[in-house]
Amino acid sequence: MPTITHFMIPAEDLERAERFYTEIFGWKIKKLPGPLDYYEIETTTTEGEKGLGGGMARRDNPDEKITNYIDVPSIDEYIAKIEKLGGKVAVPKMAVPGTGYVAICVDTENNVFGLWETDVNAR
Repeated sequence: MPTITHFMIPAEDLERAERFYTEIFGWKIKKLPGPLDYYEIETTTTEGEKGLGGGMARRDNPDEKITNYIDVPSIDEYIAKIEKLGGKVAVPKMAVPGTGYVAICVDTENNVFGLWETDVNAR
């Protein structure tokens, strides 16, 4: 069954946001190497087990909110279901090379969520 697999936090000031979430929740946050300002977030449950993973990046637009990503076997299949049930595609399917595919959708209540399809052959 598809489940939330990742969350993304947009921020104007990445260092400030890193401090905030680290100090409040004890999350481990580290900047990944490379040209993009992207931080990986590692969470743990209250029992100390590995929790849901996430990321943090610079906010692209003022209306951008935290987005949950749902892991699905086929983004194309789920986009068809979403549109049939009255949802919309806000950002079409695109490749994250060597990792998978992502798309951003809007449900019938105007909530934004992402779809994620793992595929190491994505180009």
